[in-house]
Amino acid sequence: MTNDMVHRPPHYRQGTIEVIEVIERLDLGYHAGQVVKYVSRYRYKGAPVQDLQKALWYLGRLIEIEEAKRRGDQPDTPNTPVVEG
Repeated sequence: MTNDMVHRPPHYRQGTIEVIEVIERLDLGYHAGQVVKYVSRYRYKGAPVQDLQKALWYLGRLIEIEEAKRRGDQPDTPNTPVVEG
């Protein structure tokens, strides 16, 4: 499974640990996990600005969720991220 684009894509294996392992070991959850995913691969996937924009969108969404929790509210339903690319 050296270049398996489904199970072990190379843009997620740039070090000694896969991105999914970091996300799972740190129990980051969906939104923080997406931030880590996009930031970790942005230099290797071919669309660096798009990946950074996606990471920023998920980070913004995570901030909204945490602020809503602090207020005791439910966060608004997000729009689908619009990333120009």
